[in-house]
Amino acid sequence: MEYKIKFKPRAIKDCKAIDKKVLKLIFSKIELLSNNLQGDVKKLTNFTPEYRLRVGDYRVLFETEKDQINVYRIMHRKKVYR
Repeated sequence: MEYKIKFKPRAIKDCKAIDKKVLKLIFSKIELLSNNLQGDVKKLTNFTPEYRLRVGDYRVLFETEKDQINVYRIMHRKKVYR
């Protein structure tokens, strides 16, 4: 299934604090995510948003809604689950 990716304003703001090289890698992994949720994706339990994508030390938190992926946060793993 092919998904459309939509970034929430908070995710865009998170990107400003991330190094450009790392951000480039993160966006390439998010692009792969649009093709049938490929990548290191895990369904989270008792946590909203319901999925996470692991990219090195960074986590992308997102939810799926029909044919759309809503990206909520992009943060370092130490800070993202607080």
